Amino acid sequence: MNNYTKEDIMKLVEEEDVEFIRLQFTDIFGSLKNMAVTASQLEKALEGRFMFDGSAIEGFASIEDSDLYLKPDPNTLEIFPWRPQQGKVARLICDIVRPDGTPFEGDSRYILKRALREAAEMGYLFQVGPECEFFLFHLDDDARPTTISHEQAGYFDVSPLDLGENARRDIVLTLEEMGFVVESSHHEASPAQHEVDFEAAEALTTADNIQTFKLTVKTIAKRHGLYATFMPKPRAGINGSGMHINMALLKNGKNIFQDSSDENGLSREAYYFIGGLLKHIRAITAVTNPLINSYKRLVPGYDAPTYIAWSRASRSPLIRVPSPRGEETRIELRSPDPAANPYLALAVCLRAGLDGIRNQIEPPKSVDCDIFAMTEDERKLMGIQRLPETLPDAVAELEKDEYIRETLGEHAANKYIDEKKEEWDRYRCQVTDWEINEYLYRF
Repeated sequence: MNNYTKEDIMKLVEEEDVEFIRLQFTDIFGSLKNMAVTASQLEKALEGRFMFDGSAIEGFASIEDSDLYLKPDPNTLEIFPWRPQQGKVARLICDIVRPDGTPFEGDSRYILKRALREAAEMGYLFQVGPECEFFLFHLDDDARPTTISHEQAGYFDVSPLDLGENARRDIVLTLEEMGFVVESSHHEASPAQHEVDFEAAEALTTADNIQTFKLTVKTIAKRHGLYATFMPKPRAGINGSGMHINMALLKNGKNIFQDSSDENGLSREAYYFIGGLLKHIRAITAVTNPLINSYKRLVPGYDAPTYIAWSRASRSPLIRVPSPRGEETRIELRSPDPAANPYLALAVCLRAGLDGIRNQIEPPKSVDCDIFAMTEDERKLMGIQRLPETLPDAVAELEKDEYIRETLGEHAANKYIDEKKEEWDRYRCQVTDWEINEYLYRF
């Protein structure tokens, strides 16, 4: 992590011939926004004196209370390697503050920071490693995105089957040029689907990195004449894209999820963290799976979890504890998808886990077999419930869970819930091609 001062940034921008600085932030629904300023305005930007209309950002502020300011985080300075080398473009990720300098309660980065402070007060540092999946599709003759791909590659396939290999290579090289430590990249199970995994880091850095990663992937894909999408399920009949979240808590630099004396190599805190996640997962799902389309991925038969359970081995349950132990012990939540706002997703996961630790919530027995191969009666006997099956189901669970709503804060929770209800209302008024094909000639 960088540790820049204001003077460091001013000097670096001058030495590197940076002409434009993008002041970036993320709205409540996970979309990246920015205001561009020239290098001559950098000092003003670093002092947090750039204002914008919060009422113009979906889910932010009302028109009567809309003056908000961008407060750059100096440690997030990054020069974009894909822009011209003369008159370079850099970015700073910003927090959102009110005119009096207090944090804006609808800023998702602030919501994560608030959860991280709570963890720090308990002596914990939250470390997260994401597994980000995406599709690379063709553009049409007017450069508009399609869901068309000519390739038929599958899991771990190579060129010439993997037609996106060169684009993925350039994505990885660009990320490394920007300071990412990319652990691996490969073709995923579905045609045109790819995954890039980067090194785990403290949660705020990881959330920032996910947003930077998405921007980088889309930018480099466009240079290859392709369109990158993080839509969870862009095509029927194939696996959708997930964003598995690998989590660990550190205390005094040591991974507290490990315990060599336990038969599973897990500490009591690890079990309680899992218990907290399982307790709140139905409400969490509204945040980690935020789109109507998200629930087209969470169906049986497509390698995505649909049942609320955890396992020491099997990949079919919702939560898995991968085999590495010791300092590499981690808890993997497999339901999130890449459309999620990473700041909110990590905030609700962390606080659910902290609730588990604080109240010593024991998880149910580990399910170490293929949960999809079990009968409904077998699952019922073991008390295994399903994840919410639609967006309104998940939103209803969020409304009922006071603790997760409190994590988001009243402002963000209300804005989020209201918008997701409106999204569902817009969707249920549509008549789809499936309905026409299924019903038009029969009735």
